[in-house]
Amino acid sequence: MVISDDLTDHGSDQGSRVRPKKAPNAFRTISEVADDLHIPQHVLRFWETKFPQVQPLKRGGGRRYYRPDDILLLRRIADLLYTQGYTIKGVQRLLREGGGQLSDDIPPPTDEERAAAAAEKAAGVADEPPLIPGLELVPPAPLILQPIRQKSKPDGETERLRALLAEALQELEALRTLLG
Repeated sequence: MVISDDLTDHGSDQGSRVRPKKAPNAFRTISEVADDLHIPQHVLRFWETKFPQVQPLKRGGGRRYYRPDDILLLRRIADLLYTQGYTIKGVQRLLREGGGQLSDDIPPPTDEERAAAAAEKAAGVADEPPLIPGLELVPPAPLILQPIRQKSKPDGETERLRALLAEALQELEALRTLLG
């Protein structure tokens, strides 16, 4: 008895599976939404912190599923930020004034709004979250090394580790200088 697998791509050289098309009202994963909107996934997660109206369904393990209405809102936010020239605060204001909705007849941003958006973009604020949430860059404190008092003569392993630590310290200081 031969059973046909309708999902197999028989014409492919690799015999890979073909994914069936999702229905227009199906939920989408963050990777599907990011690909569709041409926006990195971390930006979508960042927008969730800036726009409380964006609330994807979260399942086990924190996996996000976006409803069709979420995707429409994200598409509209992206248009306002990247095409129209609004700032995040400007879009937040529009959402507040619209009762959580973005109307289709939003006027173009003012010259001040465009200038603020250009400044945000130049500073990387428009869509980039901090590398680690809640972490802000602060000037480094001066590093003060105290010699370690030893009670006995160091062995070869101790000297090897000390050399590795000294090398790592030099690399860290060089990185701090680059970031400084």
